[in-house]
Amino acid sequence: MRNDKENIIVNKTFDFALNSIEFSEGLYKINKFSLANQIFKSGTSIGANVRDAQNAESKADFIHKIKIAAKEADETEYWLLLCLKSPHLNSPEEKLLLDLKEIILILSKIISTSKIK
Repeated sequence: MRNDKENIIVNKTFDFALNSIEFSEGLYKINKFSLANQIFKSGTSIGANVRDAQNAESKADFIHKIKIAAKEADETEYWLLLCLKSPHLNSPEEKLLLDLKEIILILSKIISTSKIK
């Protein structure tokens, strides 16, 4: 059953998704469609998987869904770092990368804590 009380990771990943959309729109404007699409998909998928985990059928299902969110976060970090290092692309704001690193740390902690319990 879903728990609707305040949830930090749900909120952080939702905000990150909005910021990913904003950043990918900037890439669309300079005709970097493939990369924009990758960032859009992986950046919004993190929160979608975290949200899906809130309705997990079991602890194993919850861990699995959070692990998928963590993989999407790693993929998003890869695409954003490519943008940061390439002279041909828009660089993401430092806050976007810092927010993502925080999300990755939180997801890792959720996974390790969930395995212990």
